[in-house]
Amino acid sequence: MTDRALAVVRAGALTTVQDLGRPGHAHLGVPLSGALDPHAAALVNRLAGNPERAAVLETTLNGCALRPRCAVTVVVGGAPCSVTVDGRPAAWGAPVRMAAGAVLDVGPAVRGVRSYLAFAGGIAVEPVLGSRATDLLSGLGPAPLTDGAVLPLGRPAGPPARLDGGVPWPAPPAELVLRVRLGPREDWFTASALRTLTRGAYSVSSASNRIGLRTEGPPLERAIAGELPSEGMVLGAVQVPPDGRPVVFLADHPTTGGYPVVAVVDGRDLAAAAQAVPGTRVRFVQARSPSPSGRP
Repeated sequence: MTDRALAVVRAGALTTVQDLGRPGHAHLGVPLSGALDPHAAALVNRLAGNPERAAVLETTLNGCALRPRCAVTVVVGGAPCSVTVDGRPAAWGAPVRMAAGAVLDVGPAVRGVRSYLAFAGGIAVEPVLGSRATDLLSGLGPAPLTDGAVLPLGRPAGPPARLDGGVPWPAPPAELVLRVRLGPREDWFTASALRTLTRGAYSVSSASNRIGLRTEGPPLERAIAGELPSEGMVLGAVQVPPDGRPVVFLADHPTTGGYPVVAVVDGRDLAAAAQAVPGTRVRFVQARSPSPSGRP
């Protein structure tokens, strides 16, 4: 007898349930959370025949292995990786039909950091504040996957996509270029520090996680000593802790903080940040302000 669920055979380094997050709750201290690469999560859902907000699995670096208890269509995308079903090679980035009891093995990321798995019907864990996303900072949502855990699957909403050719997937960045607008606390840093931010040689630190992308490189010199009273933090905020090295806040970031924010990253660049492996060069590029006429 089968049911609409899947069992975790190998949980991997960090595999979590994610959707497009829970916006609108920052005033309650609840971060947005959700997939760090929302474009990849939405695309695997579309290919699986799911709504874009359906819950998927997000893996970190070394993949995972799962055994569905029912026949199901799955799509693996995001960071390129090997995909096998019962040991036989299967497609990456395209719908794959699996029999009940077969084992899906998603291998380590060949490039990038995070792969996404969409199952037809979505991962049907109970929503919290309107989202099924795992929030590692606040502890909301389901716990990260563990070996032997069982996850429910929803009913398919539509057929998987029919592909006549390949789907264009963005390549993980060889160099991470982050467009920033200075502020709100750039006056807490010296003019030399602001030049360092946009000209310095930074790289992605191995200490990065879903809360923030940490960087290695020249520290930013403060013009004002001391710390701020806690104030609101936004997605993409570039906070500077006491060691002076910028941290880019990602989906599970705290909603308040007392370290000064020197700049904010354009939200369009954050999906690439989610796929930047440790050691990737990071460049902060100051975005141009619009002219008074509204023309570039």
